[in-house]
Amino acid sequence: MASVISTQGLTKKYQKATVLKNINLEIQPGEVIGYIGPNGAGKSTTIKIMTGIIPEFEGEVNVLGFDVRTQALEAKRKIGYIPENAALYEVLTPLEYLSFVGQLYQLEKEVISARAKELLNLFDLAKQMEMRMTTFSKGMKQKVLLIAGMLHNPDILFLDEPLSGLDANAVILVKEILVQLKKSGKTIFYSSHIMDVVEKISDRIIIINKGEIIANGSFTELNNAAHQGSLEDIFTQLTGNREHIEVAEQFIQALNNK
Repeated sequence: MASVISTQGLTKKYQKATVLKNINLEIQPGEVIGYIGPNGAGKSTTIKIMTGIIPEFEGEVNVLGFDVRTQALEAKRKIGYIPENAALYEVLTPLEYLSFVGQLYQLEKEVISARAKELLNLFDLAKQMEMRMTTFSKGMKQKVLLIAGMLHNPDILFLDEPLSGLDANAVILVKEILVQLKKSGKTIFYSSHIMDVVEKISDRIIIINKGEIIANGSFTELNNAAHQGSLEDIFTQLTGNREHIEVAEQFIQALNNK
């Protein structure tokens, strides 16, 4: 079966700093990939290259058979991208913004209107769908971003910390949406610091540290190799980052100092 995402020797440098080092990946149709790593590990850079946002890199990257260096527009038509933070046109209403996005994907106006209204209602934004987004909270804006990224029913969904700013009910809803998308056979490339979500929905978990892949396998495979109980424990062991325990102890000590 042909890979829907393929990277060979993917390397990205910013001046003298190498952010990604020889990333080789093959992702099959319908796979849900959890992509995790410490801050600055290269997660967002990987996703921005795969989605055609960053065009300058070394190596080869193909998404749905398209070379994202030379055929980024063709790839973008078939993928969805939901970032942690994005600049919305806040002078627009959610309906106006989603109409704009839908037309970029060449959806019929009637389809856009019906689909946008239904999805906004499901995210509890029915009363705000014709309000300007200048007064929206971060969570409300994130809901609009989530809808915009899925409005055209993409073949592959890239998510970079998509739960940022969402309330508890919305987080539960997004988790369930991802589960249902997985059941429907969608390919999902999911980057998050929320380990329980990654552990729950991922067929395969890829851990990146300092621009290099240090683990790649199912949760069971990683657990057997690391002899740890949870994904958080596995992550801590493989990345060698145990400073948080010491820092937490120092934090409590500082609070107790007179």
